[in-house]
Amino acid sequence: MAIPAPASAPIDVRPAESGRAARDFLHLPERIYAGDAAFVPPLLIEQKQRVYQNKPLFAHCEVARWVAYRGAEPVGRITAQMDRLQPEVEGGKLGYFGMLEAVDDAAVFAALFETAETWLRARGAAHVRGPYNLTINEEIGLLVENFDSPSYIMMGHAPRYYGPRIEQQGFAGVKDLLTYMVQPDFVAPPVMTKLAERASRKVTIRPFNRKDKAADFAAMRDIFNDAWSDNWGFVPFTPEEFDETAKALTLLLPDDYIQFAEIEGRPVAFITAFPNLNEMIHDLRGRLLPFGWAKLLWRLKVRGAKSTRVALMGVRKEHQYSRLGPTLAFLVIDSVRKRMIKRGVTRVEMGWILEDNDGMRHIIEEIGSTIHKRYRLYQKPL
Repeated sequence: MAIPAPASAPIDVRPAESGRAARDFLHLPERIYAGDAAFVPPLLIEQKQRVYQNKPLFAHCEVARWVAYRGAEPVGRITAQMDRLQPEVEGGKLGYFGMLEAVDDAAVFAALFETAETWLRARGAAHVRGPYNLTINEEIGLLVENFDSPSYIMMGHAPRYYGPRIEQQGFAGVKDLLTYMVQPDFVAPPVMTKLAERASRKVTIRPFNRKDKAADFAAMRDIFNDAWSDNWGFVPFTPEEFDETAKALTLLLPDDYIQFAEIEGRPVAFITAFPNLNEMIHDLRGRLLPFGWAKLLWRLKVRGAKSTRVALMGVRKEHQYSRLGPTLAFLVIDSVRKRMIKRGVTRVEMGWILEDNDGMRHIIEEIGSTIHKRYRLYQKPL
């Protein structure tokens, strides 16, 4: 057993592209969250694929990874990313940091950020924003409210000290992201019910068609990229990224957890609800072998998840500022929640949603949703 280095020992930040450093990168959360009952260890096989083998992302986004050591002991990790699809912000190019985990030590945070920021400056970045794990279309934001309950699928967890430590490195919060909790058996507001009844004459609601999944994946990506193109921080999904994400997630969810709204046969809105995988894997310690696969499959296919997360949703821009826009959003929400009720789902997290997206917040607050967790993105000039 290695003897821990003294707290005064220097911090050595090393690239974590392969070998022992890559293993330490993937396993570090086990140490950081030891004793934290709200932490759900992510599946290591999924983390390895996302961080080291994400070919669709790597086609347009350069990623570097590091682990910080004190002596032989890993004490922190970080990534830095430069995405060619990221539009410039005021002042120049924007780089990202992500996958941040570290012990509660200012020197460790300083060494990690100095390394990441040096790498970003060398590639022309004028600002750095994060955490992005690894892009805005994956897991983003630092948990800053409600640390005592487990996060849902594809949403992060964090110790309370991360925010203050990041701010010590010169960062300031630039945008908050909210998730909402709602019970699927909510009573729909009468005004929304009336609008939905009126719209049903021209709007058709249907589930995902697995027999023509390529067309439905393309429709989902097209609606998403159109619906969110004016949103703060938007970076489009490439066809390759969306197909890989959709194929992986549709292995976990029934067809009717994806609902489309169509007008004259053209998809104009969609919603996707994911079974909350974190509910299923909390005791697997991130491992599917030797028996984790069997447990996960039984829980998904036999017991079923009692919680879900609505993570992907969109209404085409041409309808967003008309009376039909909120109605389309309500119709797909209403359709998917009825399927959840049939499967015994009792808790639904919706989000993330930008704190200043008043239109979407109003729609989901009208159905009785309350804020569940708050995540924060930080930024600083370089």
